[in-house]
Amino acid sequence: MSTGLFIVGLKDALPIALGYLPLGFAFGLLGAEAGLKTLEIVLMSLFVYAGSAQFIAVSMLSSGASNMAIIIATFFVNFRHFLMSTALLPHFRNFSPRVIPLLAYELTDETFVVSTARYSHEPPHQSYHLGLSLTSHLGWISASWLGASTGSALISTEKWGLDFALPAMFIALLFFTLRNKRSYLVACLAGGFSLFAALYIPGNWGVLLAAILGATGGVISEKWIAE
Repeated sequence: MSTGLFIVGLKDALPIALGYLPLGFAFGLLGAEAGLKTLEIVLMSLFVYAGSAQFIAVSMLSSGASNMAIIIATFFVNFRHFLMSTALLPHFRNFSPRVIPLLAYELTDETFVVSTARYSHEPPHQSYHLGLSLTSHLGWISASWLGASTGSALISTEKWGLDFALPAMFIALLFFTLRNKRSYLVACLAGGFSLFAALYIPGNWGVLLAAILGATGGVISEKWIAE
């Protein structure tokens, strides 16, 4: 365990935790509006820890959806984690087998982006990854608790612009990864198809298909675009 690298990971997680503040707050608020108790909201953020899936689950709970429908919907929404964990796997080769399950559980879009950006120029280290992941998770739980505790003070997330907090953070994270021509190509392919899917493909399948299309385009373009 390297305390220094853990602190580096903690510092790198601070922008993520700040980004989680409006998102977690909005989730806590929505959960309270859906009738969940504060403890239930906090436990959901502790054990599920998947922002988009939690938002969908709360929305479906509000509409009276069955438990099985919620499980299936959140499974497909979170299926992108399969792609992200596969991409991270080569960096975990020297990590302790006892730590890897915890890091897999703590994987989010944001920690994936920040860690892969660092590992492109620094060697991977489990202490750094633990600092990054645990600090981000703590930020999400704290923001969820705050939103659940003060939920009655706000009536509409749209009124306060909190409904745009999630896509805004993903857009900001995207710019951290745009370092060469190939990354711009992948972003344009995935973004363009996402817009097309949002207009013409029902459900959330477009997100997964756009990720696959962008990744495939990036692999194919390696022959023509070096960096």
